[in-house]
Amino acid sequence: MSTVFPFSAIVGQEDMKTALQMAAIDPSINGVLVFGDRGTGKTTAMRALAALLPAIKTVEHCQYACDPDKPDQFCDSCIERSEAGSLASAIKPTPVVDLPLGATEDRVVGALDIEKALAQGIKAFEPGLLAAANRGFLYIDEVNLLEDHIVDVLLDVAASGVNVVERDGLSVKHAARFILVGSGNPEEGELRPQLLDRFGLSVTVGTPSVIEERMAIVRLRDEYELQPEKFKKRFSLKDKAIRDKIVAARVALPNVKVDDDSLRLITSLCVELGTDGLRGELTLMRACRAFAAFENHARVTPEHIARVAPLALAHRLRRDPLDESGSLVRVQRALDSCGLEACA
Repeated sequence: MSTVFPFSAIVGQEDMKTALQMAAIDPSINGVLVFGDRGTGKTTAMRALAALLPAIKTVEHCQYACDPDKPDQFCDSCIERSEAGSLASAIKPTPVVDLPLGATEDRVVGALDIEKALAQGIKAFEPGLLAAANRGFLYIDEVNLLEDHIVDVLLDVAASGVNVVERDGLSVKHAARFILVGSGNPEEGELRPQLLDRFGLSVTVGTPSVIEERMAIVRLRDEYELQPEKFKKRFSLKDKAIRDKIVAARVALPNVKVDDDSLRLITSLCVELGTDGLRGELTLMRACRAFAAFENHARVTPEHIARVAPLALAHRLRRDPLDESGSLVRVQRALDSCGLEACA
């Protein structure tokens, strides 16, 4: 297994790193979309974050990685073993699953295990990518090129957190709760609006223009490729510090307060920007809470809202033919209008 580039060694791209950390702290934020130039560290950052996260506790031999501490989310097999008193625990790394653009629906959701059907004459379920990604990351590169019928499947599962398969005489239901991370180049096509809205946070990354920053990136990447293990060890303490902050933030998250003043600012921003529905408010509130927990603050402040609002709201704006300003500019104007200009 190749050595993953350390998360703490990534230079710049602060918005992308912040968005990924918040999604890891609170999966209910519903994932991160990263659009931008090729070679800007999109895939590297996602894999690096997943690699530094603590391992997860699962039911031993469970093909869906059920959490032994959450029996209400058990698959049928784990329910049977639990009732029989034969449930054991195991530890495994946080799953990271790639969803290829050419993947069939059967490969994504799961299907009849043909080998067992032919060899043993029994109907058995072969889990798909959604099962493998449960409690981890599902990564889609070039997400804007994903086929429509796969998008429909992802929308259904992302909304419910459960994958239901009814085909070939099989009836299977299992948990499929994952952090969806998509990346792509906007020059190759736009993302379907229904899927775009399902991503909690969105980030646009660009190629660094500062000479010193580019030099630092090139030098670090070269060092990593020459001696990956030595390079990883060099940044191990910094990665551990980030891991510890994320773990502490997960514990503190339920106790972080969002008072009425902060909630009023959040809703005022969404009204000012004309976002559809209430998903914008919910995502911004959750993301602010996760950011506050990461910063070891007991309550959400206007500074947190100003920092997180562009990540949570910029991709939710309707196009205005009379306003050619970019979405980030429009969010900044809304922040100014709500009196948050000093915090942005």
